[in-house]
Amino acid sequence: MSDEEVRRVADALDAVEQIEDREERVKAKSRVMAAQAARNKEWSKERDDLIRELWDGGNGLSYRQIAARLTLKLATVQAVFRGKGSGTTRPRKAADGE
Repeated sequence: MSDEEVRRVADALDAVEQIEDREERVKAKSRVMAAQAARNKEWSKERDDLIRELWDGGNGLSYRQIAARLTLKLATVQAVFRGKGSGTTRPRKAADGE
């Protein structure tokens, strides 16, 4: 995706945030969130597959190089190899006493 395409998506999201009628704005935001949720699994898998390909079983790029190349956090790259999602999808620690 080019910088122009990313800008157009961001502009469209900004437009949703500018909807004056609160109820219509919330409805629109909900539709956008639902549409993105449907994509997240596929998008994450594609990202994770590319990370593994770039690492190439230890013969390719380092974790840091992959993170820099894909403009990701190092922790996101590391999480792929731990078999966990990024920091935003890890299970929360149980509260004390649970």
